[in-house]
Amino acid sequence: MYKMSEYAFIAAVLSTALAMIGYIAYAVSGLRAARMQTAGVSMGTGTFAFVVGPRTASIGKYATILGLLATAFLAAFLVFRALATGHGPFSNMYEFSIAFAFGILAAYYWFEIRYHQRILALVALPVALALMLYAMSIPSTIEPLVPALQNNLLLSVHVATAIVAYGSFTIAFAASVLYLIQPAGGRWGLPKPEVLDEIGYKAIVVGWPFLTLVIVLGAVWADVAWGRYWGWDPKETASLVTWLIYGAYLHARVVRGWRGSKSAWLLILGFGATLLTYFGNLFFGGLHSYSGLG
Repeated sequence: MYKMSEYAFIAAVLSTALAMIGYIAYAVSGLRAARMQTAGVSMGTGTFAFVVGPRTASIGKYATILGLLATAFLAAFLVFRALATGHGPFSNMYEFSIAFAFGILAAYYWFEIRYHQRILALVALPVALALMLYAMSIPSTIEPLVPALQNNLLLSVHVATAIVAYGSFTIAFAASVLYLIQPAGGRWGLPKPEVLDEIGYKAIVVGWPFLTLVIVLGAVWADVAWGRYWGWDPKETASLVTWLIYGAYLHARVVRGWRGSKSAWLLILGFGATLLTYFGNLFFGGLHSYSGLG
């Protein structure tokens, strides 16, 4: 099963890279179609001001198929790895990096199907691919679980909720980046600003409750493993800061009516805090510093 998991992972890396190339080609083709339309050539118009001719639509379709295959390969990796290890495949940075990438792809395709916005892939897929390439650079060996991790139920549920949260936050980050790079005089074929703003908000509506569960389940697990619910461990603190940033975003949007660039910058700050939380155990130390790298 270990070998099967490795084969599935390599297939996922290749599929994601090819999908990313396909989405870039899709974007370039759509911009070319827009220029041709401006010059008076009759073309079909896609939703939200992105011009989609037959060639562009075909490229986008193949990119989506490749990305869905990558998602399926990552799901297969998680299953094979779990069978090989005998526990949830979330016990070290190698496993969690790949699970994080799976969460990003799964969240992305939910939003692509819901909003028909393939342009989000130009930001989301590179993040997923970067995590997979990072995983390739660190040990993949299966080691016995440290005592604090020897709770299969909490290990699986705690980290699975984090995957949903982090994947959703990545989509909010992608929408925010695309929102902020739009020039004043035109959209470069990007979705309408209000659509990107809405996607960012909906992604946090999904992700923030799951991050809340991550913190609550983590506190329960901490009491089981270390005899206290909260100890201001660096990773616990970073998770709380991330939770507060996204909570502030939701408060500012719902109560204060924040929209646009202010909200987008807040979501980018939140994603930076998410990455700090994720990688923090590598340099902060503390009780969460069991990454399999030391």
